[in-house]
Amino acid sequence: MRPSAVEEGVRPSTTERARRRPAAFLDRDGTVIVERNYLSDPAAVELIPGAAAALRMLAHAGYALVLVTNQSGLARGLIREAEFLAVQRRLTGLLAAEGVEFEAVYHCPHHPEYTGPCECRKPGLGMYRRAARELGVDPASSIYIGDKVSDVLPAVVLGGRGYLVRTGHGGAGEEVPEGIVVAADLGAAARIALGLGERGTRG
Repeated sequence: MRPSAVEEGVRPSTTERARRRPAAFLDRDGTVIVERNYLSDPAAVELIPGAAAALRMLAHAGYALVLVTNQSGLARGLIREAEFLAVQRRLTGLLAAEGVEFEAVYHCPHHPEYTGPCECRKPGLGMYRRAARELGVDPASSIYIGDKVSDVLPAVVLGGRGYLVRTGHGGAGEEVPEGIVVAADLGAAARIALGLGERGTRG
């Protein structure tokens, strides 16, 4: 099968993009759920207030909900794969109770100091290219939401819109790239993205 334009590092044509859906690429820890360092206990999973409602709004607006998360605790030996999956099942259950479902979940289990370089660790584009290939989403018309600059930098490269939230790490000590919108939390980011009157600040 011929690689898509996104896989080749070229933005898709207008015609191709018209046939593809936008995604909401969402960081997990500190964005959707309360930040816990190297979370391994499903009982500690806690949705950030308003997160489920924000995800519902985005889904109803036609965005494919795609979770993309760096999990360096796996590379460091601080989290086991089974623990990561258990945490993810707990998150899935909490969101299902709120009528929300991720279309896909992608995680990077690497860290350059432990496993060497990879293409998937954010701000790398591996997980986004995989989503474009597997889900038929258009990264250039998508939104990127997270609490670290590495979560939103792919928007700058791929032509989407990035929203840095102040929950979790909140981009502490990081310079906000030009064009990135800073929002209080996921709910505010969703309302800004959907043009519902909320305003953020721009990098």
